[in-house]
Amino acid sequence: MFKQVIKLSDMQKFCAECFDDPKEAEKAANILKGILDSRSPRISDISHAMKGKPEANYKAVQRFLDSNDTQKVLNRLYWEEVPFILADPTEIERRQAKKTEYVGRLKDSKTLGFQVLPLAFPYRGRAIPFHFITYSSKTIGHDSTSRNLEHRRAISKLKELLGDKPIIMDREFSYEELFQVFSVEGMKFVVRLNVSNRAAIVDEEGQRVLLSIRPGEKVVCRGVYYKGKVKVNLAGEWKEGLGEPLWVISNLEPEASLAIYKARMKIEQAFKDLKSLLRWDKIMNKSRRNMEKVTALVLIAYAIALLIGEAFRERIYPGKKSKLYSGLFILLKQQTQLASKVMGEIITRVHSLFREIIYGDVRSNV
Repeated sequence: MFKQVIKLSDMQKFCAECFDDPKEAEKAANILKGILDSRSPRISDISHAMKGKPEANYKAVQRFLDSNDTQKVLNRLYWEEVPFILADPTEIERRQAKKTEYVGRLKDSKTLGFQVLPLAFPYRGRAIPFHFITYSSKTIGHDSTSRNLEHRRAISKLKELLGDKPIIMDREFSYEELFQVFSVEGMKFVVRLNVSNRAAIVDEEGQRVLLSIRPGEKVVCRGVYYKGKVKVNLAGEWKEGLGEPLWVISNLEPEASLAIYKARMKIEQAFKDLKSLLRWDKIMNKSRRNMEKVTALVLIAYAIALLIGEAFRERIYPGKKSKLYSGLFILLKQQTQLASKVMGEIITRVHSLFREIIYGDVRSNV
């Protein structure tokens, strides 16, 4: 028996903002509700959680995927008011999928799987994705150059969308070619420096900048050159109690880049919630096309559930105690019962916020 997370009529309100065709919005609401009720991205699980016969539901989901571009719908969740964008790849293991077209080898060169690179905006300790690409060693080849091209493909498409918002990324993106793309395109970025690759950073006189710092110290360098070619700013900080310092490269002011980078952890928390609470890492579609369409639906369902869960958290755990739980955990895992009137008020408020995210002019704390 599946626990009902959100009433179908409530989910229909949210889907009406995402899908232009009212009939498709109704179908989407049923599927998104099935994702949340089953806590699964597998079509077989979703179809069992939906009302009606599972066999008919399975076919209905397949027809919906065939006729809808769910990734474009996900793109509508881009929040124009956010100060920066988060990007970070995550691995999805598919250990038994030896013949699946989009499954290759992960970083360890042994485990089967693929990578998802989402772009997201921060929201109250978590992140809400609005765009993604997928790739693997099979889809791009085994060399790092192909991987870099995939990264560039994801980023270059977003120049008009992001405007002057900086994009925040981890060490996986610490390489010269991408820094050059950002410089040429005039895009702002903050990237954690991959110290292990020992890339030379030199000052204007060509002298190598030593990445030397002690616990409790902070270092900033303006106008230095990564590998002697790309002009950047550099900032380092080693907080007491941490095992290693944090170094970031950016074309923003060094102190600002450090402060902004620390928000990147929000997207890692989103991955943990998606994998532990919605079992995102169990996605099983045979075709890459359907896998990406289902992934988009899972991310939309996650976004709606996260927003509602955060409103739950405010109501149930006011004050500092609320920080112990994610809104998604409270919504999906805790057996919390609220009065119908209170639940209606929460849905109304969150639906209004959801509309504002899609149409702009959001006045909320990230």
